[in-house]
Amino acid sequence: MKNLNTEAIRPAKKTDYTQVAPLIVQAMEDLACTFANTEEAAEAIPLFEYFFQKKANQYSFEHTLVYEEEGEILGSITFYDGKLLPEYRAPFLKYIAEEYNATNITIEDETIPGEVYIDTVSVAPNHQGKGIGKKLLATAIAQSRVEGHEKIGLLVDFKNPNAKKLYLALGFEAIGQKQLGKERYEHLQLKL
Repeated sequence: MKNLNTEAIRPAKKTDYTQVAPLIVQAMEDLACTFANTEEAAEAIPLFEYFFQKKANQYSFEHTLVYEEEGEILGSITFYDGKLLPEYRAPFLKYIAEEYNATNITIEDETIPGEVYIDTVSVAPNHQGKGIGKKLLATAIAQSRVEGHEKIGLLVDFKNPNAKKLYLALGFEAIGQKQLGKERYEHLQLKL
Protein backbone atom coordinates (compact mmCIF):
# COMPACT_ATOMS: atom_id res chain seq x y z
CA MET A 1 0.00 0.00 0.00
CA LYS A 2 1.27 3.45 -0.91
CA ASN A 3 2.04 5.91 1.82
CA LEU A 4 -0.55 8.69 1.74
CA ASN A 5 0.76 12.18 2.38
CA THR A 6 -0.64 15.69 2.49
CA GLU A 7 1.57 16.77 -0.42
CA ALA A 8 -1.01 15.03 -2.61
CA ILE A 9 -3.64 17.60 -1.59
CA ARG A 10 -3.73 20.69 -3.79
CA PRO A 11 -6.14 23.43 -4.86
CA ALA A 12 -8.39 22.29 -7.69
CA LYS A 13 -8.00 23.67 -11.21
CA LYS A 14 -10.75 24.27 -13.76
CA THR A 15 -9.32 21.43 -15.83
CA ASP A 16 -10.06 18.93 -13.02
CA TYR A 17 -13.78 19.06 -13.82
CA THR A 18 -14.03 15.64 -15.49
CA GLN A 19 -12.60 13.92 -12.41
CA VAL A 20 -14.20 16.07 -9.70
CA ALA A 21 -17.80 16.38 -10.97
CA PRO A 22 -18.47 12.63 -10.53
CA LEU A 23 -17.10 12.88 -6.97
CA ILE A 24 -19.47 15.79 -6.23
CA VAL A 25 -22.42 13.81 -7.60
CA GLN A 26 -21.35 10.77 -5.57
CA ALA A 27 -21.26 12.89 -2.39
CA MET A 28 -24.68 14.44 -3.08
CA GLU A 29 -26.38 11.24 -4.25
CA ASP A 30 -30.16 11.79 -4.59
CA LEU A 31 -29.84 15.56 -4.20
CA ALA A 32 -27.69 15.82 -7.34
CA CYS A 33 -30.43 13.95 -9.23
CA THR A 34 -33.07 16.28 -7.80
CA PHE A 35 -31.11 19.31 -9.00
CA ALA A 36 -30.64 17.83 -12.49
CA ASN A 37 -34.27 16.63 -12.57
CA THR A 38 -33.25 13.05 -13.33
CA GLU A 39 -33.31 9.58 -11.79
CA GLU A 40 -29.82 8.73 -13.09
CA ALA A 41 -26.77 10.06 -11.22
CA ALA A 42 -24.65 9.96 -14.40
CA GLU A 43 -27.06 12.44 -16.01
CA ALA A 44 -26.32 14.95 -13.22
CA ILE A 45 -22.56 14.99 -13.91
CA PRO A 46 -22.68 17.58 -16.76
CA LEU A 47 -24.45 20.05 -14.44
CA PHE A 48 -21.62 19.86 -11.92
CA GLU A 49 -18.92 19.87 -14.61
CA TYR A 50 -20.42 23.16 -15.80
CA PHE A 51 -20.52 24.82 -12.36
CA PHE A 52 -17.17 23.44 -11.21
CA GLN A 53 -15.46 25.34 -14.03
CA LYS A 54 -17.14 28.65 -13.15
CA LYS A 55 -16.21 31.09 -10.40
CA ALA A 56 -18.43 32.42 -7.60
CA ASN A 57 -20.76 29.48 -7.04
CA GLN A 58 -20.99 26.79 -4.38
CA TYR A 59 -19.49 24.03 -6.59
CA SER A 60 -16.63 26.07 -8.05
CA PHE A 61 -13.06 24.85 -8.40
CA GLU A 62 -12.20 27.99 -6.40
CA HIS A 63 -13.53 26.36 -3.22
CA THR A 64 -12.20 22.86 -3.84
CA LEU A 65 -9.16 20.89 -2.78
CA VAL A 66 -8.30 17.59 -4.44
CA TYR A 67 -6.29 14.58 -3.36
CA GLU A 68 -4.21 13.52 -6.33
CA GLU A 69 -1.93 10.54 -6.75
CA GLU A 70 -0.02 9.81 -9.97
CA GLY A 71 -2.19 12.25 -11.95
CA GLU A 72 -5.47 10.72 -10.78
CA ILE A 73 -7.82 12.61 -8.48
CA LEU A 74 -8.90 10.19 -5.76
CA GLY A 75 -10.89 12.59 -3.60
CA SER A 76 -12.20 16.14 -3.32
CA ILE A 77 -13.57 18.54 -0.74
CA THR A 78 -15.50 21.73 -1.48
CA PHE A 79 -15.90 24.31 1.29
CA TYR A 80 -16.50 28.04 1.67
CA ASP A 81 -17.56 30.78 4.08
CA GLY A 82 -21.19 30.10 5.00
CA LYS A 83 -22.16 33.77 4.88
CA LEU A 84 -21.59 33.63 1.10
CA LEU A 85 -24.07 30.78 0.50
CA PRO A 86 -26.90 33.02 -0.82
CA GLU A 87 -24.51 34.67 -3.31
CA TYR A 88 -22.99 31.33 -4.39
CA ARG A 89 -26.31 29.50 -4.58
CA ALA A 90 -28.25 32.08 -6.64
CA PRO A 91 -26.68 31.36 -10.06
CA PHE A 92 -27.01 27.61 -9.51
CA LEU A 93 -30.72 27.71 -8.61
CA LYS A 94 -31.44 30.06 -11.53
CA TYR A 95 -29.61 27.75 -13.95
CA ILE A 96 -31.30 24.52 -12.84
CA ALA A 97 -34.71 26.17 -13.03
CA GLU A 98 -34.04 27.37 -16.59
CA GLU A 99 -32.03 24.45 -17.99
CA TYR A 100 -33.38 21.45 -16.05
CA ASN A 101 -36.87 22.67 -15.16
CA ALA A 102 -35.93 21.94 -11.54
CA THR A 103 -38.35 24.16 -9.66
CA ASN A 104 -40.32 23.87 -6.44
CA ILE A 105 -37.42 22.18 -4.66
CA THR A 106 -37.29 22.66 -0.89
CA ILE A 107 -33.79 23.86 -0.13
CA GLU A 108 -33.08 25.18 3.34
CA ASP A 109 -29.85 27.07 3.90
CA GLU A 110 -27.29 24.36 4.54
CA THR A 111 -25.08 26.64 6.56
CA ILE A 112 -25.10 29.81 8.60
CA PRO A 113 -22.98 32.96 8.75
CA GLY A 114 -20.00 32.39 11.02
CA GLU A 115 -19.51 28.84 9.80
CA VAL A 116 -17.23 27.50 7.09
CA TYR A 117 -19.39 25.05 5.20
CA ILE A 118 -18.13 21.77 3.78
CA ASP A 119 -20.48 21.37 0.82
CA THR A 120 -19.12 18.05 -0.45
CA VAL A 121 -16.38 15.62 0.50
CA SER A 122 -15.95 12.51 -1.57
CA VAL A 123 -13.45 9.71 -2.23
CA ALA A 124 -13.46 7.51 -5.31
CA PRO A 125 -15.09 4.15 -4.47
CA ASN A 126 -11.98 2.04 -5.12
CA HIS A 127 -9.89 4.28 -2.82
CA GLN A 128 -12.20 4.51 0.20
CA GLY A 129 -10.93 3.29 3.56
CA LYS A 130 -7.38 4.57 2.93
CA GLY A 131 -7.69 7.76 5.00
CA ILE A 132 -8.07 10.12 2.03
CA GLY A 133 -11.35 11.61 3.27
CA LYS A 134 -9.90 12.16 6.73
CA LYS A 135 -6.86 13.94 5.23
CA LEU A 136 -9.06 16.18 3.10
CA LEU A 137 -11.19 17.06 6.14
CA ALA A 138 -8.10 17.75 8.26
CA THR A 139 -6.72 20.07 5.56
CA ALA A 140 -10.02 21.98 5.27
CA ILE A 141 -10.21 22.31 9.06
CA ALA A 142 -6.59 23.52 9.29
CA GLN A 143 -7.08 26.04 6.46
CA SER A 144 -10.26 27.37 8.11
CA ARG A 145 -8.41 27.83 11.41
CA VAL A 146 -5.57 29.70 9.69
CA GLU A 147 -8.14 31.98 8.04
CA GLY A 148 -9.52 32.81 11.52
CA HIS A 149 -12.88 31.05 11.31
CA GLU A 150 -14.44 29.79 14.53
CA LYS A 151 -16.70 26.98 13.26
CA ILE A 152 -16.88 24.52 10.41
CA GLY A 153 -19.97 22.54 9.52
CA LEU A 154 -21.46 20.03 7.13
CA LEU A 155 -24.58 18.01 6.50
CA VAL A 156 -24.63 14.23 6.75
CA ASP A 157 -27.28 11.96 5.33
CA PHE A 158 -29.14 9.99 8.00
CA LYS A 159 -28.66 6.97 5.70
CA ASN A 160 -24.86 7.27 6.01
CA PRO A 161 -23.98 6.31 9.61
CA ASN A 162 -20.34 5.55 8.70
CA ALA A 163 -19.77 9.12 7.57
CA LYS A 164 -21.44 10.46 10.71
CA LYS A 165 -19.22 8.20 12.83
CA LEU A 166 -16.11 9.65 11.13
CA TYR A 167 -17.27 13.24 11.69
CA LEU A 168 -18.12 12.60 15.36
CA ALA A 169 -14.68 11.01 15.85
CA LEU A 170 -13.15 14.24 14.49
CA GLY A 171 -15.05 16.26 17.10
CA PHE A 172 -18.13 17.38 15.15
CA GLU A 173 -21.39 17.65 17.10
CA ALA A 174 -24.99 17.53 15.90
CA ILE A 175 -26.64 20.97 16.01
CA GLY A 176 -29.83 20.43 14.00
CA GLN A 177 -31.43 19.20 10.79
CA LYS A 178 -31.93 20.64 7.31
CA GLN A 179 -34.28 19.80 4.43
CA LEU A 180 -32.65 19.60 0.99
CA GLY A 181 -34.79 18.29 -1.80
CA LYS A 182 -36.70 15.21 -0.67
CA GLU A 183 -34.34 14.33 2.19
CA ARG A 184 -33.52 15.57 5.69
CA TYR A 185 -29.89 15.80 6.75
CA GLU A 186 -28.19 16.23 10.08
CA HIS A 187 -26.20 19.44 10.52
CA LEU A 188 -22.90 18.76 12.27
CA GLN A 189 -20.48 21.41 13.44
CA LEU A 190 -16.95 21.59 14.84
CA LYS A 191 -15.67 24.52 16.90
CA LEU A 192 -12.22 25.47 15.60
